[in-house]
Amino acid sequence: METSKTMNSKTVIQVKNLSKIYQLGKIEVPALTEVSLDIYEGDMVCIMGKSGSGKSTLLHQLGLIDTPTSGSIHIAGQDVSKFSENKKNDLRLRKLGYVFQEYALLPELTALENVYLPGLMRGAKKSEYTKKAHELLNTVGLGGREKHRPNELSGGEQQRVAIARSLINTPEIIYADEPTANLDTVSSETIMTTLHDLNKKLGVTILFVSHDPDDKKFAKRTINLQDGKIKNDDK
Repeated sequence: METSKTMNSKTVIQVKNLSKIYQLGKIEVPALTEVSLDIYEGDMVCIMGKSGSGKSTLLHQLGLIDTPTSGSIHIAGQDVSKFSENKKNDLRLRKLGYVFQEYALLPELTALENVYLPGLMRGAKKSEYTKKAHELLNTVGLGGREKHRPNELSGGEQQRVAIARSLINTPEIIYADEPTANLDTVSSETIMTTLHDLNKKLGVTILFVSHDPDDKKFAKRTINLQDGKIKNDDK
């Protein structure tokens, strides 16, 4: 059985006393309370919990999509909670990849263009990111579909385009928020197998949120949240 941590594991994310409180009018709603955890290089972590448990909130904090109320997040040894927005944007482009529940593909762009867009934003040479986008689409089983637009692809195919896009800048960490929530059983299995294979072959660290207990079989580690706190951490 695979384990989350080995003797030579490198900590890529370190979270200390992380809290997030949302203000709804005069009411404070705690979404996360004093969460502390370490994520190791090559981890594949499933974050689970009931609706409202804080699982997506936690992923958004770790992915620098949202800002914590208190506590700290270190990524690759840097306290990113103190970064300016420009530094966060730079880190997102260089080290982080994202896969969203709704795919977040631009409808007017082809699959190839959607994949290489983050490479274009980073300022890489067109020949480099175009070649890599072709390679990544082949990697996720979409070779020959490069010129198709999102409305010409199934939900599962669109999500595989999103996975390829998340890899274009060779990230160290991929965050996937409910990546199979809108998919049928067969497509869900394909997406989770794709992520598992990328973790195994490329060694990229993956954190994914899921509400489906079956998805735990793809993870090396499962973190269960309840009421904004870690209920258990199965390393």
